[in-house]
Amino acid sequence: MASEVSKILFFGGTGYIGSYMVKASILLGHPTYIYARPITPQTTPSKIDLHNQFQAMGVTVLHGELSEHEKLVSALGQVDVVISVLAYPQVLDQLKIIDAINIAGNIKRFLPSDFGVEEDRVSALPPFQAFLDKKRQIRRAIEAAGIPYTFVSANCYGAYFVNYLLHPHDQRDDIVVYGSGEAQAVLNYEEDIAVYTIKVANDPRACNRVVIYRPPRNIISQLELIALWEKKTGRNFSRVHVPEEEIVKLSETLPQPDNIPVSILHSVFVKGSLMSFELEEDDIEASRLYPDVEYTTIDQLLDIFLSSNAPKPGSAALE
Repeated sequence: MASEVSKILFFGGTGYIGSYMVKASILLGHPTYIYARPITPQTTPSKIDLHNQFQAMGVTVLHGELSEHEKLVSALGQVDVVISVLAYPQVLDQLKIIDAINIAGNIKRFLPSDFGVEEDRVSALPPFQAFLDKKRQIRRAIEAAGIPYTFVSANCYGAYFVNYLLHPHDQRDDIVVYGSGEAQAVLNYEEDIAVYTIKVANDPRACNRVVIYRPPRNIISQLELIALWEKKTGRNFSRVHVPEEEIVKLSETLPQPDNIPVSILHSVFVKGSLMSFELEEDDIEASRLYPDVEYTTIDQLLDIFLSSNAPKPGSAALE
């Protein structure tokens, strides 16, 4: 199904997953904008390089803060679709975007910063649950405002979590396993998450719906992932299990926000929250919605790590 060409504005477009989505938007032929903080002497060289790279690709960079309401409204007035990929500390700042969308009155679709677990269907340890509750607050505010939306449950960032779980660039002989290692998770390559997101943002079938990214060949447990890596590398790894009770204790004793990542690990890799519910007949699953998109399987993603083009560990938070 062909998507219409839309002007797409990103919030958080210079972040980890945001940079993938900006590039996918350009690749799929959409006039692409990012709303980003102004460049200052404190801006990191990597951010400046990314700004320059985006501008060379034809991205329109609009500078401003989320607190600058008039700038927000002006930016929104130039586009059709808004995608927020703001990081955890800025989740509730999206209320400012919602207010500005209401004033602008022209936005055809808003995708808030979800892109993780399906927060309306799972529960978690208190630190992660508080995070999910904030995301739910944003969802409910969008619905109450009557803004056309698509909520995305993209599950795990594949390259990030392969790095986190396997440490494929290290010459170590042990791999940490959280809990039993048998819980099923969903690891999707960031490039595929980006392409699916641009497609659903412009697809009328996804309007006012939740879309779940659960490609069948990307459902895997930690133990299965390690075994697959052993097969590909010809190496044998010692599995060092961290008991569930130890992870729970860390979630209770680590300071905020350090207690959030361990709570996410517990939810995803110990309790298996990503696969804790069945997809129902009216659920939208991305790989079924776009059967023509050849997504990267876990097997293929590990081959990428074995090649010279292997992704290096990112700086994304566990969200």
